[in-house]
Amino acid sequence: MPSRRLSVVATRRLPDRVEARLAELFDLHRGPADRPMRREELSEAMRVADVLIPNLRDRIDQALLGQAGENLRLIANFGAGVDHIDVATARQRGILVSNTPDVVTDDTADMTIALILALLRRIPEGLAQMQSEDWEGWSPDAMLGARVAGKRLGILGMGRIGQAVARRAAAFGMQVHYHNRRRLREETEAQLKARYWESLDQMVARMDVISINCPHTPSTYHLMNARRLKLMKPEAVIVNTSRGEVIDQNALTRLLRAKEVAGAGLDVLNFESDGNPRLRELPNVVLLPHMGSATREGRVEMGEKVLINIKTFADGHRPPDLVLPGMY
Repeated sequence: MPSRRLSVVATRRLPDRVEARLAELFDLHRGPADRPMRREELSEAMRVADVLIPNLRDRIDQALLGQAGENLRLIANFGAGVDHIDVATARQRGILVSNTPDVVTDDTADMTIALILALLRRIPEGLAQMQSEDWEGWSPDAMLGARVAGKRLGILGMGRIGQAVARRAAAFGMQVHYHNRRRLREETEAQLKARYWESLDQMVARMDVISINCPHTPSTYHLMNARRLKLMKPEAVIVNTSRGEVIDQNALTRLLRAKEVAGAGLDVLNFESDGNPRLRELPNVVLLPHMGSATREGRVEMGEKVLINIKTFADGHRPPDLVLPGMY
């Protein structure tokens, strides 16, 4: 790399101490306001930057990459998911892509369990009742939920986050099942007390809780489609802390309204929208604003990984969290 300081553009604000360190090492620039960059702003940033720090709200497609300046050589994503970046096209243009894996694992797994508890024990409904002052006092049959212990949990995607969910679920006494594109080693299955299902359809039909923990890729788009959602037991619930595109949300909304699926806990919705507005009206749905990785500790660790990837690249080495086409 040339001796001049690299021009680094962050599309959103980063944790203060991360920004301070980036500013010490590089020429750091941010967007005009702490909001998602408009497409023309993102295009301009890619024309002038040596390194771009985007986030999941920044869709970097083939067209934008075609407008990138000659100096852009690294896209250091602030986040683990890279489905918003055309990694293959970036590589073809000589632009590396890095991400921030591992640091969001525990936080996202915690949120998955929180959503399972919220649904089975009807926590949001109870909270709403107390806040509306409609509570008439305790009674034996009021606000009856379901016991968590003994329930069958089917995990779709048994990577780092899926395994973290499995460990937490086992501590609550749940029976852990999973479907994955590759089966885990026998010793890992034994440690997690997890049963593998080669057939996703067969697993879905037998679970009390489905947890979506796989990445969004072309092969997982609407993996939980209308046909597969209809396989779920009427008393079963589904939780998604991965990406909204893995579930056909319109089909899910129809089944929830018809009470053919008991409930849904969604921390993520479709990338291009806020999802089906009818979801917001349903009492058996818990919607969160993508809070899975939203901890102070997690955000700082994500920023530090971004910093390490950029510094390693600036020193002439391969970023430690380099993303290759087909990895996710």
